[in-house]
Amino acid sequence: MTVWDDLVGQEKVSAVLDAAARDADALVTAAAADEPPPTASKMTHAWLFTGPPGAGRNQAARAFAAALQCVSPDRALGGVPGCGFCDGCHTALLGTHADVTTVAAVGSEILVKDMRDTVRKSFTSPANGRWQIILVEDAERLNEKSANAVLKAVEEPASRTVWLLCAPSVEDVLPTIRSRCRHLTLRTPSVEAVADMLVRRDGIEPEVAASAARATQGHVDRARRLATDPAARERRAAVLKLPLRLDEVGACLRAAQELVDAAAEDARQLAEEMDGKETEELKAALGAAQGGRLPRGTAGVIKDLEDMQKRRRTRTQRDSLDVALGDLTAFYRDVLALQLGTRVAIANADAGEALERLARAGAPESTLRRIEAISACREALDRNVAPLLAVEAMTMALRAG
Repeated sequence: MTVWDDLVGQEKVSAVLDAAARDADALVTAAAADEPPPTASKMTHAWLFTGPPGAGRNQAARAFAAALQCVSPDRALGGVPGCGFCDGCHTALLGTHADVTTVAAVGSEILVKDMRDTVRKSFTSPANGRWQIILVEDAERLNEKSANAVLKAVEEPASRTVWLLCAPSVEDVLPTIRSRCRHLTLRTPSVEAVADMLVRRDGIEPEVAASAARATQGHVDRARRLATDPAARERRAAVLKLPLRLDEVGACLRAAQELVDAAAEDARQLAEEMDGKETEELKAALGAAQGGRLPRGTAGVIKDLEDMQKRRRTRTQRDSLDVALGDLTAFYRDVLALQLGTRVAIANADAGEALERLARAGAPESTLRRIEAISACREALDRNVAPLLAVEAMTMALRAG
């Protein structure tokens, strides 16, 4: 086992990162021995990971961070950095390493105030690890001010600082930032590779793993959730029944409300799991007295946390809606495949009767219009249109076809 084993279907990317991690280890080792650095190195101070949703951008960046922080004694004997078991690897993979800072959007944007401390930290030497690593999971969500803050840090980094940026495509990142990064493109892994990973790593039954991988079309995280979470399977089943219910206006409006309510419930459950724990941990760190009374001057810190949690709930609701819209898109793509008689593998074989019924009832042109309606809904949500309005417009368009 190494940190690269969970990068499903990314053999070329793993090889590049493995070579860079070896050279990074040689740089640190030479510096510790007060020796000149190697003359040629595949290691650089900034990396940009791109690829479609579910390809594993964040996982690749975190695996690389773990390999850079690897402290396995086997390295001195010619071993490969990234053992996956030492303290450096383990804490980096868990997200608890003191010298690996992760930045993720909790709302629609990463604000400059959320980046200030991180940028400041990027100019310091590593406290315990071998490198100071900044991992930005949603680089496409950097707004103008926060992107400019990152640019200044990437232009003149500290000697032992590494920036790892993740985004869907290079076009989603400021040109001046991406020009200073080494670019790695991940591809959507095959359905077979994802199914094999679910069986091998998560102990999922082969039939269930194959079904989840096929339904999510190689999206690793969604496949794992679908295979392991009965509630996720129930939500997907409800979404796949929706196209057959849109026979009149009232049904369209009810379906839209149900989709939005399900997403809100998803966000509420996540908030219950995370918000209370975060608030109590912050109060304890601030020195709250028994009974929860806070020291003077700390109310603003709690208010900042509450604002962050509110933004995260909004994003979680929209992300949950996006999963449902992705399931709908896959459903209508299967309908289109049946109508055109193509040999494309059907993703939603478990909804075969509904697919056949809709394929017989309509023409390929109407199915394409329905797919476009779902895409328009996604774009509206990205523009912060009220979720219910966006989804109602979509369900009405799906009915009209």
